[in-house]
Amino acid sequence: MEQRLTDEERLTLKTGAFGAVLLVSNAEPGMLGVIRESIAASGALADASGTVKEALTTGPLPWLPRDSQLEIESVVLPALRQAVRILGEKSPQDVEAYRSVVLTAADRVAGAHDGVAPAETAAIDQIRSALAEPT
Repeated sequence: MEQRLTDEERLTLKTGAFGAVLLVSNAEPGMLGVIRESIAASGALADASGTVKEALTTGPLPWLPRDSQLEIESVVLPALRQAVRILGEKSPQDVEAYRSVVLTAADRVAGAHDGVAPAETAAIDQIRSALAEPT
């Protein structure tokens, strides 16, 4: 049976999803790229449905560090792992949807500007690994 997510749990899902986009975007910085990447990612996040869509579209925006890739990783990767655990406990049918939305957004960000750079591929691999942990 599906249980409603708390505000804090929704924020964790949002931190993971938005943070994954930032992680990939920040891997290969460039101002023009950031605009294209934001548009690409927003389309993927908007494709979410059900519990995942509710989590990503309601409540406050998450605080995400901006200073360094390591700092972003230290917030985002644990949030992704925790988001998968939360969904595994409260809404197991949405785990795969969350993984798919986050990875699609990350892939779209990476491909939005001059192909996919090695640093972006590495960031996506980190995201995929965090999302793959068992629920």
